[in-house]
Amino acid sequence: MPFPIAYPNLYDYDLFPKVCLANKETLITLRWLKGALDFQTNRQYLLRILARRGGDPTYYRASSDCTEMVLTATQERGFSFTHAFANEGEYTLRFEEIERSAQGKRVLIQAFQIYCIEADLGQYIPLVGDLHMHSTYSDGDQAPEVVCANYRRHGYDFLALTDHRRYYPSLYARSFYETIPTELTIIPGEEVQLPPVGADHLDAHVINFGGEYSINALVEGVATEEVGTDWTTRSLTPKCPPVMSREEFSRTIEAVARTITVPDDVDLIPAAGLHWIFDAIREAGGLGLYVHPNWIAGSVDHIPAALHAYLVEHKLFDAFEVLGGETYFEQNGLQTAIYHEDRERGYHYPIVGCTDSHGSDERNAKALIASTMVFSTANERTAIIDAIKAFRSVAIDTISEEFRLIGSTRLVRYAGFLLKNYVPLHDALCVEEGRLMKQAATGTREEREEAMTLLGHIHGRVARQRKKYLALNS
Repeated sequence: MPFPIAYPNLYDYDLFPKVCLANKETLITLRWLKGALDFQTNRQYLLRILARRGGDPTYYRASSDCTEMVLTATQERGFSFTHAFANEGEYTLRFEEIERSAQGKRVLIQAFQIYCIEADLGQYIPLVGDLHMHSTYSDGDQAPEVVCANYRRHGYDFLALTDHRRYYPSLYARSFYETIPTELTIIPGEEVQLPPVGADHLDAHVINFGGEYSINALVEGVATEEVGTDWTTRSLTPKCPPVMSREEFSRTIEAVARTITVPDDVDLIPAAGLHWIFDAIREAGGLGLYVHPNWIAGSVDHIPAALHAYLVEHKLFDAFEVLGGETYFEQNGLQTAIYHEDRERGYHYPIVGCTDSHGSDERNAKALIASTMVFSTANERTAIIDAIKAFRSVAIDTISEEFRLIGSTRLVRYAGFLLKNYVPLHDALCVEEGRLMKQAATGTREEREEAMTLLGHIHGRVARQRKKYLALNS
């Protein structure tokens, strides 16, 4: 993933953990990785621990948080010490020449970053992923198993394949990797686009993220024509509703329309269809994602402003795709502005960032334009859905070289630290896993056997790395 590295010494030194709990004595280790010669064995150095949010202690004595200690470099030209950080936030570990510091001069040798979180946030692991992307089963460029491999190579922890009108490609991807060792979580999904009701088209696109069964396949259509109506092609379990005829579906939406009232500038049947779709997704145990309202489709916004206001005011959706899809300002820029405007109007809803990717490798300039960081109890479908619904997500904009984040200030601060100080190391492990996943999916028999063997050997590395760098609640 195209996240910039804030500090080159991320690769010259190994500092762990990088995240620790507030008011808890934590053993911190700094090891030299033979990329620099800053410290000399058995020599003493002054360590100043500065809270970023406290300000410079020279000028802001009342608010600053500064601790000093003298440490002796180990044989590995590093250090080991314990410390309890008082407040949540980022801290800088400044190593300085002790002789010159005694003369009142602060001569910096190296600085390292560490983050402290309160115990409530320490319950959750950070995961980066995507809730909206496509494969060759609709209008994407790669097969489902290749999309999964490529996005693991890009560093994703989870993803959902959400092909237009089709849920079964996501089931195929899950089935394909069922016996292949990978730490990528593949979540079922689809982009819901249902048949018209009379002369009214249900044009709004909705993502069913993680639902236990298909919403598209509740109605006769493309998916049922392609793979039939057996539950194995449209559900995680046999417990899924039967398939309706188009006539039954029309009567169902017309019945919903008789129960709601819409403003004069909102079309009744499309609004009724959205009521039914979002309710159906929730009944399936999924997350109903409202996507790309400001995508310019045929010179007009995909979702009229009046319909957007109706969706927000009636709280129809579970989460809003505030970032994703296109690189022009009118989509992500306006969606972000509208999100903040809705907040000012008193409407608060969870947000995510997605690629809406139709190509999963470097040939697609939009392959990595946005993603979501979720703070979840586990890398698992229901836990991720629960985290997003509980507002524990941050939308990540990577259209430009320097990332931008949207979400609560608390989570944005934490996510920004992780993207610079932890995620690059995490992604380095994912590169090889993703490459081997693709080899297992597309290689010769010998190459596939080799990939399976190597994937078995490296399985669990990401989890072990997470435990090393993130000292969270046990």
